[in-house]
Amino acid sequence: MLSSLPSSHALRQRTWALFALFFLPGLLMASWASRTPAIRDDLQVSIGEMGIVLFGLSIGSMSGILSSGWLVNRFGTRNVIRFAMSLVVTGVVLMSGALSPGLPWLFSLGLASLGAGLGASEVAVNVEGAIVERLRGKNLLPMMHGCYSFGTLVGAGAGIGLSALKLPVSLHLFIAGLSTLVPLVLAVRAIPPHNSGSPAKGEQDNKPAHIPFWRDVQLLLIGVVILAMALAEGSATDWLSLLMVDGHGFSQTSGTLIYTGFTLGMTLGRFTGGWFIDRYDRVAVVRTSALLGALGIGIIVFVDNPFLAGCAVLLWGAGASLGFPLTISAASDTGPNAPARVSVVAATGYIAFLVGPPMLGYLGEHYGLRHAMVVVLALMIVAALVARAVAKPRPATTRSD
Repeated sequence: MLSSLPSSHALRQRTWALFALFFLPGLLMASWASRTPAIRDDLQVSIGEMGIVLFGLSIGSMSGILSSGWLVNRFGTRNVIRFAMSLVVTGVVLMSGALSPGLPWLFSLGLASLGAGLGASEVAVNVEGAIVERLRGKNLLPMMHGCYSFGTLVGAGAGIGLSALKLPVSLHLFIAGLSTLVPLVLAVRAIPPHNSGSPAKGEQDNKPAHIPFWRDVQLLLIGVVILAMALAEGSATDWLSLLMVDGHGFSQTSGTLIYTGFTLGMTLGRFTGGWFIDRYDRVAVVRTSALLGALGIGIIVFVDNPFLAGCAVLLWGAGASLGFPLTISAASDTGPNAPARVSVVAATGYIAFLVGPPMLGYLGEHYGLRHAMVVVLALMIVAALVARAVAKPRPATTRSD
């Protein structure tokens, strides 16, 4: 019914709210990640102990993402986003409070709250984004995920500047957490209060019957694509700087700048991805992205030329940039029960983020980081081969009797 459609003004507000709900968590994540050396000093822990502290983020993230699909089905996207973002802000404030007295356990608890909030909101904001895409007839999820990447760039830049000014990390995180509180409240208010994760009755009638995800071949292949793309993104986040220093002889400062080039490629890829999808199709863009990423990784692994390796990180970043938003969009519109399908695909991506980098570290210890990246290269090629899985469903043809 036309009367049930949201007004153009409300839809614009909802769109901008989603941009904010991607940007602000990215800002908060980079706010603490950019100052980990100072955080380690304030907590007075060793590198090994810092690894245990950071494990709180992994526990929180997996707990949130594994429960997010059920939460959206049970309480609706708006309620889940409100609760999740309160966990995010609470986590940052707890992390701030842990630094002055030097309490590693409290900082880890704050990281767990932050991770749980980000994980729990993952399905809700992506389901909302997919709904807004359909209502507006535009590919917006890549740009929304680009807002997250842009948030990390802004947060990292602010962190570098505040570190140079020697602002205490505890004050930095406290200000960051409180400054996002009002924008988050306003953004959540723009999300419709109904259970946006549940399809309308007409949509339910047109969807195929629900089958378990382990028997849904298309969903499993979408999971393969996001596994490869998320591993490419996560491995660069954790290992790219060190890979450039040890594998290509760059200085530590240059290695950090080269990682910034990767994040720039990610941001540009996500902000321009919608333009390419509108003009081509999702399958072509995913396949091209995977091949671009594979080319960038291949140059870094096999070519002994520091200049080419430094340039190749842009291809790596651009290639990995669209994997998450496009697979989430594909999971949402290629079958029934969008929250459950998005939850399965997002959880697969999170597993790659969490398990992949330690696995590559083990391989790098035995065979060198450059050779370890062959695993990522191979998976990107596989993602290109199975890219057909992300194809948009064909419109149902109506039969006239």
